[in-house]
Amino acid sequence: MTRRVAGWQSDCARRVLPAVEDAAQHTKLWWGAAAVMSLAGWRGRRAAVAGLASMAVAELVSNAVLKQVCERERPPKEWISHEDVHERPDSSSFPSGHTAAGVGFTAAVAAVWPLAGAACAVPAAMVATERVHTGAHYPSDVAAGAVIGLAAAALVRKSPRLALRLLR
Repeated sequence: MTRRVAGWQSDCARRVLPAVEDAAQHTKLWWGAAAVMSLAGWRGRRAAVAGLASMAVAELVSNAVLKQVCERERPPKEWISHEDVHERPDSSSFPSGHTAAGVGFTAAVAAVWPLAGAACAVPAAMVATERVHTGAHYPSDVAAGAVIGLAAAALVRKSPRLALRLLR
């Protein structure tokens, strides 16, 4: 599966996915989405805060914890048939922190503002695809990142109730 996605030679993919990769670096894409949402009133601000909080939790779990515990090499460069293979990080391939951040942000936003969440789902899926297409991750790394993102969004959504319960 990794070879098939990484070997995808579509002209559209070769034009769009590098731009997606640039936007997703350092979570710029999600910070930008949060800034735009915050201009849409109280609902947008709530969605943006929930998205950013979930993204932070997802990144913490994926990058600061699991990547340190799970040592997995990135897919071999030989599997990537196009010239879009950039220098890849030396960190563990498992899990995909980019996917965890994108899914975490999107799922938390969708819980507050479903329409904005649906809009964020498109770039989140593109980020996940791009991570496999460039050979940075295996599909299972991306799937694990998605699960982490969903769990982070659920935790962020439940955390006010959990905090109140603990304070009683």
